[in-house]
Amino acid sequence: MADTAYSPHEHLVAPGRDRPELWRLLVGLVIIAAVIVAMNMLVMSGLRLVQSDAQMRDFLLGRTQFAMFVVLGSFAFVILGVGVAARLMQGRGLIGIIGAPGLAVVQFWRVFRVLLAIGVVTLILPPYDMGAPMTSNLSLGLWLVLLPLSLLVVLVQTSAEEILFRGYIQQGLAARFSSPLIWMGLPAVLFAVGHYLPDQAGDNALLIGLWAGCFGLLTADLTARSGTLGPAIALHMFNNLTALLFIAFPESLSGLALYLVPFDMSDTGEVRLWLVVDFMMMLVAWLGARFALRR
Repeated sequence: MADTAYSPHEHLVAPGRDRPELWRLLVGLVIIAAVIVAMNMLVMSGLRLVQSDAQMRDFLLGRTQFAMFVVLGSFAFVILGVGVAARLMQGRGLIGIIGAPGLAVVQFWRVFRVLLAIGVVTLILPPYDMGAPMTSNLSLGLWLVLLPLSLLVVLVQTSAEEILFRGYIQQGLAARFSSPLIWMGLPAVLFAVGHYLPDQAGDNALLIGLWAGCFGLLTADLTARSGTLGPAIALHMFNNLTALLFIAFPESLSGLALYLVPFDMSDTGEVRLWLVVDFMMMLVAWLGARFALRR
């Protein structure tokens, strides 16, 4: 049953079967990390020439519009790193990791519009607030002016993470191992580790990491069922639009958000209540994506 459901995944994995050695994947990850670090060091060096220490602190926390554009846009370095690593270590092109471009775009839009419909319905249904009153972060006019570029950088950021985790890592493992427990499970664990932030989330860090791991499994499932990264990027973008452009935590990555919640990520009472809602929404969104792919 799983093999039949995941047969489209072979279109993504097959080009990597000529060079499936695990060491190639590991060296590739080192290359990706080196590209990301080198490019970000260049950006940071330039910024330190024109910004004060206080401005740099706000920049690194993503508290301004400029900072968010740069931080999210810098995820393009991840895409660049994957492209370099895939070419050098597996003899693959970046497009092959994403999947057939036309199909990926069609599947992205098919899934994304269903998720938008789910989001609208969620806004209409009660409850009509998030409990404690939110505070305005940007005026509606400014937010709308920034929205086109905001959407673009969120697309870059979410695409980069999917290209790395559900693309390069998942496909590299699937070329070497046949079990989905490995090629779906290990990238999900790595994705969870990347979202484990005890300095910011405190006692909530483990639960947030668990949420991210589950999200990684669901996007891996969509990728394997569809044969492109389009649906996974659509689900990821839908999630991050809410967290980055509509309602954000005040302490970090808040520069482009319309509203801020009146608590931070380490607030165990408020955050854990909404993590339950987020888990439910994640499952509903995944089911909606599955429905869209079957149409």
